[in-house]
Amino acid sequence: MTTSPVSVRAGILLAALVPWLSAAGAAPFDLDGPVLEVSVTRNARTLPIGEVPNLAPGDRLAIKADLPPSQSAHYLLVAAFLSGSTNPPPESWFTVCRTWAAPCAHQGFTTTVPAGAEQTLLFLAPATGGDFRTLLGAVRGRPGAFVRSSQDLNQAALDRSRLERYLVSLRALNNADPSQIAKTTPLLARSLAIKVDEKCLDRLPELQAPCLMQGGDSLILNDGHSTSIVEALTSGPGADLAMQASYTPQLSYGYYSPYLASVLDIARIFDSFRSAQYAYIPALASAHGAQLHLTLNTAPSFHNPKSVLVAALPAVEPAQLPPLHAVDPKEIYCAQRGTLVLPVEGAPLVFSTEYAHDMRLRLKGANGATLELPAKADAARGGFVIDTAPLGGAQLGDSVSAQLSGEWGFEPYVGPTFRLINTRIANWQLAPGEKALIVGRPGTVHLRAESVSCIDSIMLRDPGGKELKTEWKRLKPDEVEVKLPLEGTTPGALTLLVAQYGAHDPSAVAVQTFAEAGRLEGFTVHAGDTSGTLRGSRLDEVQSLTLKGLVFQAGELTPHPGGEELSMSATDAASSAALKPEHAAEAKVTLKDGRVLSVAATIDEPRPRATLLNSSVRLPASLEASHIALIDPTELPQGAALVFALRSQTPASFGHDEAVEVATADESFTTSLTLANGGLSLENAHVAVATLVPAKAFGPAAFGPLKFRMSVHGLGGEWQPLAHLVRVPMLQSLECPPSADLACKLSGADLYLIDTVADGAQPPKTVEVPDGFVGSALPVPHPASGSLYVRLRDDPAVLDAVTLAPATLPPASPESDRTQVRESTLPATTGSPPVAPASAPTLAPPSAPPATPAGAPASSPASAPASAPPATSSITTP
Repeated sequence: MTTSPVSVRAGILLAALVPWLSAAGAAPFDLDGPVLEVSVTRNARTLPIGEVPNLAPGDRLAIKADLPPSQSAHYLLVAAFLSGSTNPPPESWFTVCRTWAAPCAHQGFTTTVPAGAEQTLLFLAPATGGDFRTLLGAVRGRPGAFVRSSQDLNQAALDRSRLERYLVSLRALNNADPSQIAKTTPLLARSLAIKVDEKCLDRLPELQAPCLMQGGDSLILNDGHSTSIVEALTSGPGADLAMQASYTPQLSYGYYSPYLASVLDIARIFDSFRSAQYAYIPALASAHGAQLHLTLNTAPSFHNPKSVLVAALPAVEPAQLPPLHAVDPKEIYCAQRGTLVLPVEGAPLVFSTEYAHDMRLRLKGANGATLELPAKADAARGGFVIDTAPLGGAQLGDSVSAQLSGEWGFEPYVGPTFRLINTRIANWQLAPGEKALIVGRPGTVHLRAESVSCIDSIMLRDPGGKELKTEWKRLKPDEVEVKLPLEGTTPGALTLLVAQYGAHDPSAVAVQTFAEAGRLEGFTVHAGDTSGTLRGSRLDEVQSLTLKGLVFQAGELTPHPGGEELSMSATDAASSAALKPEHAAEAKVTLKDGRVLSVAATIDEPRPRATLLNSSVRLPASLEASHIALIDPTELPQGAALVFALRSQTPASFGHDEAVEVATADESFTTSLTLANGGLSLENAHVAVATLVPAKAFGPAAFGPLKFRMSVHGLGGEWQPLAHLVRVPMLQSLECPPSADLACKLSGADLYLIDTVADGAQPPKTVEVPDGFVGSALPVPHPASGSLYVRLRDDPAVLDAVTLAPATLPPASPESDRTQVRESTLPATTGSPPVAPASAPTLAPPSAPPATPAGAPASSPASAPASAPPATSSITTP
């Protein structure tokens, strides 16, 4: 087997990045570096660097290194401007400052962005012989590498600002009030474009924050705005390598992370222009006002090659204004709220940086005067927080249009508009068609008015004057839903008190409550069925029902026109099947409070029913190409045809108007097989043969358990299990190293359809395929007896065999050879970073064997007792 040069180069590059990737996954940039003070002057106006998203030709930069008085190493501070990857910058575009000597030590230096410049880099280089000329030659000799590093550093800094704001907000919530994390996290995720694991919100409040902060690098979602600001390049071998690396467990199996992708490119680029005198290491710049705090992912070296810190300033380009928009443009907000929050989304950098500054909400009063209210972006609250106190007694009118505006760097910015209203006396009314409120259980009413935006609270007052708190939510701009706590109230007149912001007294709305005993209308069950239906009202008080000595337990309660319906299930299925049709029976209903009431019962004629005699599967030709042997005969692969025979029970023989209905477990996919459409044929009067082609009947989206029932004139029988529809991945190759202690590589398509891969050993080693996996290869255990087994995601209870024969890879180098390789690639002798030897994934031993596949030979590992499901082990790749 031959290997392409491209694959070889990619493998060498990946091996070189493995030790760096391991560090980057945990804490890519965790070393504190020096602090720089930078300000930008444009048209006689000066802004701190934290408020400047882009530079322009003619900008005057004031730069100073804020080094401690005890600084012993002398650093050369150099500002360099670049003009594209194919255009070496002139020497006049470099400005050097010796930070240990006056005037640079006290005042720093100033430089002007030249016409034609596109990027700006700052270098902190240890002083040495020929230091400036060496650095200048490196930049002018390979300008493209420094252009790309400038873009990647800016991209990583912008994306990291979003992650840091997310983590800081979560820590603050966890310290102040963990119970608010579940409510606030969705707002943080929306504001900062962060991917949140919703399963974390199901945990206890004290455990939510640690869960939400796991895997920080992969939390950042793609944001088109920050990408457009730095014009990140995404083509070439580097992008391919980053995409392949993202399929590994360390990089979250393919979840997109702009920050991590940028860090990958920075490591690759900076390693490519190392020299004997200088090694360039990246420094992420976090702007706070005029200060740039640099963080490093590599400890600086003061031995040859000495470490030169490289930091990027914003690109020299036109301003990219934030694409901010209102979450709901039709929303109406109350101007009388003490603190008003205007929800916005679409521009995470507005929340994570200081680029948007001097923001304000501009509106016009009824007299035409323009008013401006300060606006502050708050990611935890999901928008801009407006302090409405300056409105005071301003006359705004009933409704006013307000617009968010401010500055984006040096550019004026005009944002989305919002509609505000004033509190006014509202004519609150109950929505028509409200159900009667019954005491003893929670009730719900709907209130309507011209606008509900200014509601502060809604209380319920009973006849004794006691006020109870209600839960309410707005459904429409003119309607609110109120849940009433009626459990402890008595029947009679109650009052809803609606308080609004800015109003002195609440508005009163009268409501009437009633006492209603449970009403039992009747019970119906079909002869031979195991469940029936009880109709009436207040059926939530029903515990059980007894008919002909047979006990039925209460099930699901559903609303019904004029009342309710309660499903009742028999505790003895055999006795239920013996019931005979009867239309004047009597049943006894036992309530939860112990009372026993009588109700009329009807035993209807039996519903149509048939017994499944036999079934067979016509397998598609593509199944053999999948290299998976389905063990369980009830498994039905996509593309196959299922032929099954039925014997009619009720009625005794098949008629021409009967149909066989087949559906998925949730009945989201259904089909009907009849004599007319060719899906059903008669062997004789009592036996019918049905043919089901799932791909034709349901399409490619259906999977899971299938069920069937008989149907006559629209009356359907009880559902019965039929088969298990599964989607099968296409396995292509299995490559294994000679050592059984090392993992193999399983390649193919649609691998996300696999739930678990097991090696068949006793006890087995297993690998779980994570949710959302879209890769084309998996690290899997070494087959213990020459074969692997898989559990399909659509039917994880069954262990199916893999028919692929493993291909043996050439043996790896001995450990002694690897040690010699590491010793011979030290930076001092080769100018390259140490290269860790690549090794196969290692498997932690599980604790239980896999289930025994049907039909497996007794001598195979798969035939061992399956007393417990296989334990899952994790795969760790260096």
